[in-house]
Amino acid sequence: MKRTLSRNLESMLLACVIATSTGAVLAQTSAKRAFNLPPSADLNYAITANQRGLQLNGTATIHWTADKNNYSITSETRAMLLGKILEAKSEGGIDTYGLAPSTSTEKRYRKDPTTATFNRDTKTITFSASDASYPIKGGEQDRNSVVWQLATIARSTPNKFKAGATIPLIVAGQKDADAWTFKVNKAEKINTALGDLNTVKVSKVIKDGSSEQKLDIWFAPSMQWYPARVRITEPEGDFIEQTLTKVTPLS
Repeated sequence: MKRTLSRNLESMLLACVIATSTGAVLAQTSAKRAFNLPPSADLNYAITANQRGLQLNGTATIHWTADKNNYSITSETRAMLLGKILEAKSEGGIDTYGLAPSTSTEKRYRKDPTTATFNRDTKTITFSASDASYPIKGGEQDRNSVVWQLATIARSTPNKFKAGATIPLIVAGQKDADAWTFKVNKAEKINTALGDLNTVKVSKVIKDGSSEQKLDIWFAPSMQWYPARVRITEPEGDFIEQTLTKVTPLS
């Protein structure tokens, strides 16, 4: 049972680390422009989860660094009783679309690491865990970088990051890549260890009847647009949620 719970928890965490709408579409653009990336910081999160009726707790840390040319995201997730269940890293450059991943690596509990490689020379995304290949057309993300790409878009074009706007992105996972669409929702106040925070909720658009995981992200404009909460919900109701507990700016 311990192994089953860890496997379910891992699959939900991987989506942490995205249809239609009447709002404006914040499409990726190849026009050269300055991007306003979140400042480098270490972020700590408390994790709560419900897996098959059992409550689980844990912690997560994210090490985010960025300058005008490069970025790096390193995350680690630990669950009570299980220990470290996920390590992930995304790194790359900054181009005309924002974050431009070069590699994304994930190491899951009791499994070998997997890597998605963004081959900029051949303009393809390849995977160590499959023979799949996807073209790079611009703006593609991995499951770690996508959250920070959304934060970058919000910081760079805050006047357009309004309720009803949608953001289409191609997101690479462990074995393949999919087209995700995010929708900007209304502002929400959430309770955290840092106090009540006014946030902007962004949700992955799920088609009616789909068996996809739901993904909701609450960004905190007053805290550099860092992700204050991330929640993943399975169709049957199981969920995992991580909420910000501490931010340590990096000089």
